[in-house]
Amino acid sequence: MTTPTAPPQQPIRIFLLDDHEVVRRGVRDLLDAEPDMRVVGEAGTGGQALVRGPALRPDVAILDVRLPDGDGITVCREMLSRTPGLACLMLTSFDDDDALLDAIMAGAAGYVLKQIKGSDLVEAVRTVASGQSMLDPATTARLMSSLRGPAQETGAEDSRLAALSTREREILVLIGEGLTNRQIGKQLYLSEKTVKNHISRMLSKLGVERRIQAAVLAARFNKPEEKGS
Repeated sequence: MTTPTAPPQQPIRIFLLDDHEVVRRGVRDLLDAEPDMRVVGEAGTGGQALVRGPALRPDVAILDVRLPDGDGITVCREMLSRTPGLACLMLTSFDDDDALLDAIMAGAAGYVLKQIKGSDLVEAVRTVASGQSMLDPATTARLMSSLRGPAQETGAEDSRLAALSTREREILVLIGEGLTNRQIGKQLYLSEKTVKNHISRMLSKLGVERRIQAAVLAARFNKPEEKGS
C-alpha cells in the first residue's frame, strides 16, 4: 500500500517594481533561482505596475519606494485594494523614517534597504508571503521611540484605542517593543494561540490588518505610562 504524497506546493508568485532595469534584472535572477519562487511580472513605473500587477495575481509585490512618476507607497495601497492576499515588500536605498511610517500605514508587510544581502531578501520574501511582517527590529524600535511623546488631540485614533481591553493593551505594548507572539505568550503566561486570538480581535477593533500598524497607532496616540501612577 503506497502512502499518498502531498501535492506540490505552488511557488510564491512575485511582482517587481523598480525604475532601474539593472536592479530589476538582478532581483529577478536572484528570486527565480529559488525553487519555491517565480517572478511573474515587473514594471519600471508606478503606472505600469498598477496596470500589470493586479492582473497577474502575485502573492508578493516588491516595490521601490521612490519612482519617477510617484512613489511605491501609493502603488502599495492601490495594489492591496485590488489584490486580496497580496503582501507588499518595500525596497529603498534610503533609511527614511517618514517613508517607513507611510509604508506601514499603507499596509506594507515589510520594508528593507537595497543594501540587503541576497539571501536576506529571499528570506524576507518568504516571511511576508507566509503572512508575517518583515521589518528590521532596530529600525522599528527607533521609529516607535520617535513616535512616542505627548498625546495627540483626542480623535478617531484615541476612540479606537479606548475600545481595547486591558489584555489587548498589554499585548499592544509588547508588539511595539518588537516581541513575537511566542515571546508575548511567555511574558504574559498565555498560549501562543491565545495571543493570536487577542491580536486578531485587537486589529479588528483598530481597523488595521497588521500588528505593526496597531503598534504605530499606539505609539502615536498614547502617552508613555507614568511611573507610579
